[in-house]
Amino acid sequence: MAFTPLDLILTLIVIVLAAVVVLLLQRSNRQTEVNKSELEAARREAQQTLEAARRQAQTALEQAQSQAQALLEAARAEAQSLRQSAQTEVQNLRQSAQAELERLRQQGEERLRQQLREERERLQASLQAEREALLSERASLQAERERLQADLQASRAEREELKRETERLARRGEQLDARAAKLDEQEEKLDALEKALEARQAELAQRERQIDLKLQEVAGMSREEAQNLLLSRLDAELEEEKALRVKANLERIRLEVKREAQKLLAQAAQRQASETAAALAVSVVPIPSDAMKGRIIGREGRNIRTFEALTGVDLIIDDTPEAVLLSSFNPMRREIARMALEQLVADGRIHPSRIEEVVEKAKNEMKTFIYERGEEAALEAGVVGLKPGLVQLLGRLHFRSSYGQNVLKHSVQVAHLTGIMAAELGLDAALGRRAGLLHDLGKSVDREIEGTHVEIGVTLATRFGEPKEVIDAIAHHHDPENGETLYSVLAAAADAISAARPGARRESLEEYIQRLEQLERIALSFPGVDNAFAVQAGREVRVIVKPDRISDAKAVLLAREIAGRIERDMNYPGQVQVTVVRESRAVEYAK
Repeated sequence: MAFTPLDLILTLIVIVLAAVVVLLLQRSNRQTEVNKSELEAARREAQQTLEAARRQAQTALEQAQSQAQALLEAARAEAQSLRQSAQTEVQNLRQSAQAELERLRQQGEERLRQQLREERERLQASLQAEREALLSERASLQAERERLQADLQASRAEREELKRETERLARRGEQLDARAAKLDEQEEKLDALEKALEARQAELAQRERQIDLKLQEVAGMSREEAQNLLLSRLDAELEEEKALRVKANLERIRLEVKREAQKLLAQAAQRQASETAAALAVSVVPIPSDAMKGRIIGREGRNIRTFEALTGVDLIIDDTPEAVLLSSFNPMRREIARMALEQLVADGRIHPSRIEEVVEKAKNEMKTFIYERGEEAALEAGVVGLKPGLVQLLGRLHFRSSYGQNVLKHSVQVAHLTGIMAAELGLDAALGRRAGLLHDLGKSVDREIEGTHVEIGVTLATRFGEPKEVIDAIAHHHDPENGETLYSVLAAAADAISAARPGARRESLEEYIQRLEQLERIALSFPGVDNAFAVQAGREVRVIVKPDRISDAKAVLLAREIAGRIERDMNYPGQVQVTVVRESRAVEYAK
């Protein structure tokens, strides 16, 4: 009979219980000596039982050890068998995995080859489309070249037209020469009239001789005394009549010359307009290379059309190396276009949507720039409390010039001068600075609103609620004699000082001084002139004459002679006003 481990455990439990029983018995033997015999018998029996149990346990242990050894050997054999089968299975799996990996690698290589073929075909199609686009671009460039050639031919035709216009002007000059000859004829008629006057004088002399005797008899004067009296009266009458006729003829000739001068100026402006426009209405934008011109033009010219439509500026792309031209009479639009084009060229992305985005950004930047220039000007002039709309309009003057002088800087100078003069006169200096700063406000929008800059400035100042003194200064800074307040006179004086300052406008200091000295020298060269002063930056010369040598009638002739000498001997811009001043004083002393 084979013992299992459970039987062995039960046997051990029985042995332990037997031992316990023995112990209990021994304890009871100690307590009771009466049952010693029974205890001895029980001990023997327990020893026998213990021996039997020990033998059985030894036997069961040996059997369990042998069974455990057998089980261990079987387990080892089974484990060895499992290890061998596992190694075999792993080897088989490794071989199948290698086969699967090889199959997947072949499939991946095939898939990559297929993708490479597809990518090659896509790139070939893209290159073909790009080649076609380049061919289309080349065709558009060829069309543009043909258009430019057509424009060149048109410009040549315009040149021929200008040549014909020049010939017409030459014929017009001949007509003017004929008119000058007619004027000479009129002068000859005047000479004839003078001769008739001389004849009349001779007749009067004859009559004078006839009445000489009667005068001597009636007046009791000698012939020489009567002759001197008549001649003095006749000379005075003839001098007055001569001055009146010369004045009338001068007025008539001045009107005719003014009309002819207007025609000549219009023709000269027409002939010189191209050079003036090129100097004042064109900005040059550099580009990194001529290849950028094609990107600026875009496919079929869509980029350049979008740019011109959004900015209102003509974009000229010609043979100028590494540069394009922006043409517009509006300097603000031209500046916005320049900023946008420079950003597009720097970015490199040029297409209609990007152009629209960049132009809008440039317009916002321009608004900020204009407002900052207006704030800086107001701060520099010491003017506070201007409304934002006025500051914006003031900043627009940064892009306005007059005879090369920046109008915004000119306004700041006028503000300082007006404030200083107002303070010296005990007036409100802050109000004077405000009037001087805003006196040319209308020039900020005179290209967009009809009317003179004075009318526009008055309207704007009234709309923004400026004080009446400021409005009066704006309205009358060119005619201060009609102003209602002293601020208009101060603004006019400061305006003249700023404009006439040497170097403020396109004229060197040496030429300015020489022109003033020559004006005064010409005026002083005439007899009867006491003193002469060139004022208003050489636009007027005031001649003080001696009243005992120059009469009122001769003053008209003297002014004409001085103006004629200035026209012949000097070169000057605009016109020069000659003012002859004759003052008569009667002085008597009461004793």
